[in-house]
Amino acid sequence: MTYDLADITRDICTIATDAGTFLLQERNRFQPEAIEYKGLNNLVSYVDKETEKQLVSRLRDLLPEAGFITEEGTTGQEADQTALNWIIDPLDGTTNFIHGLPVFSVSIGLAQGKTPIAGVIYDPNRDECFSAWQGGGAYCNGTKISVSPVMHLSESLIATGFPYRIFDKMPTYLQILETLIKQSHGLRRLGSAAIDLAYVACGRFEAFYEYNLNSWDMAAGVLLVQEAGGIVSDFEGGSEYLFRGDIIAGSGMQPELLNVIQKYWE
Repeated sequence: MTYDLADITRDICTIATDAGTFLLQERNRFQPEAIEYKGLNNLVSYVDKETEKQLVSRLRDLLPEAGFITEEGTTGQEADQTALNWIIDPLDGTTNFIHGLPVFSVSIGLAQGKTPIAGVIYDPNRDECFSAWQGGGAYCNGTKISVSPVMHLSESLIATGFPYRIFDKMPTYLQILETLIKQSHGLRRLGSAAIDLAYVACGRFEAFYEYNLNSWDMAAGVLLVQEAGGIVSDFEGGSEYLFRGDIIAGSGMQPELLNVIQKYWE
């Protein structure tokens, strides 16, 4: 089957926006007793699960031949990572959502193997829909976006994520953090990797780095950054980020950030 990525991306925006509307509705009546624990500091709720069900149903209708890689495992099937897959996070920033912090998003990526070919991140709190498709550029609410023109680490604002479940690399992480705090305009931790990547794509951050991520945290955001003119790599400078879990995405200063991280990372 042939398909038009631009048309599909527009349809994904509609689906993501509807899911975001549902998230806002549920946020106003969410109760702490609805929290479940998948593991240490790994929270989930009926909101994540119900949103994912809605997304899977509509995305399956949109592109029946695509498989699914999902955070909550709604489909109950093992995905072929070499095939065409929807890679979705129904609520990126669940901990923020649960605590009433308005920084969370819906992230929907379409990937052929390890290569994202369409992606949408919707931030319902700011009503911003970031979208991109392979070769088509990156957009926010229909307006073309690009990464920051900043080329030097010393002039950059960087986003990252803090370890919250696996702490074996915490000493190394703190060394990197200390170095970057001293050599940049500062670091921020919003709690939604998808939003961090969207903000790199539109120039609000010069870069984002994190390790121990899942594919659904970054599939859409990776393409946004690339189509906005940015650079994406794993911590070794390669292209295995999507399923390996460590990522450095940024503007033209990304290689400088990569060099700093590689001084400490094994």
